[in-house]
Amino acid sequence: MNRKDDHIKYALLQNQTTNDFDEIRFVHNAISDIALSDVNLKTNLCGMDFDYPIFINAMTGGSERAYEINDRLSKLAKYFNIPIASGSVSAAIKDPSKSNSFKVIRKNYPNGIVMANIGADKGLNAAKIATELLDADILQIHLNVVQEMIMPEGDRDFRNLESNISEIINNLSVPVIVKEVGFGMSFEALEKLKRLGVKTVDISGKGGTNFALIENARRDEKFENLNNFGLSTVESLLESIKVNDLEIIASGGVRDAMDVVKSLALGAKAVGMSAFFLKLIINYNFDIVVKKVENLLLEIKAIMTILGKKNVQELKDTNILVSNKLESFMRQRNIPLLVLNKR
Repeated sequence: MNRKDDHIKYALLQNQTTNDFDEIRFVHNAISDIALSDVNLKTNLCGMDFDYPIFINAMTGGSERAYEINDRLSKLAKYFNIPIASGSVSAAIKDPSKSNSFKVIRKNYPNGIVMANIGADKGLNAAKIATELLDADILQIHLNVVQEMIMPEGDRDFRNLESNISEIINNLSVPVIVKEVGFGMSFEALEKLKRLGVKTVDISGKGGTNFALIENARRDEKFENLNNFGLSTVESLLESIKVNDLEIIASGGVRDAMDVVKSLALGAKAVGMSAFFLKLIINYNFDIVVKKVENLLLEIKAIMTILGKKNVQELKDTNILVSNKLESFMRQRNIPLLVLNKR
């Protein structure tokens, strides 16, 4: 089976029901002073306006199965006018016959915001090819060291990651997002990316699709100690509070409207969702998918109305409570509890 199809197969078998989003909650605002109609879900990222603070994050490409998925996802993106990211374009760079599984995104969504995606092990030339292939508005560069180390055919040399990122940032004509693939970002990593010139980071933490488990399923001899490795999405968002002058995207285990609003309240400007959309388009026809996404957006607005917050920016002033587990994490990582309510 194609490696990309393996990833889809094992991702669909995973069913993450709990994660660190369950370790935080809002202080209830019993006297809201706004109406549902007052809530505006628009946000701005990479200098571009988004109608909603969610987008379809990177998933797949490079096989017939991936073509079908990207075909459906891009039609959904067009319906709602939400941005969409492709999976890693490296497969098409190696084998141009696989290009259509990526090109279908732009074909279906000619005027929307489309993000191309490559690994940080790739240089400027690959970045340009990926961007041109999708006529992309944004390039995602993914960091996946843990996944590569477990992947039987993965990379083993990461000495050029920083120089590649810096070269691409300084020479590519479109904005760049650097993202993890489900193992999270520490304060130190975010600071390093900022020094390289990165402006926007997708912290993509542990709690959703687990690529350590996926790659271990493809190995004969397992690296099982890495199955639970990394920082959760919530821990990564807490780490990002200490960093100034970076646009933060939350992804990794974002299951529903409440997780979206919690992510925004913890400082994210936008939220990427992968498994949520993948399982929708796999399990339901288009009309039902539309209704479920409409309900997601309505519930986001409902929660914001309850909290008395009219827009994404106001959510950053929401009072948040954390569990003992997260409080311990914050103390060990020198993140003052007061910053949750004074940002």
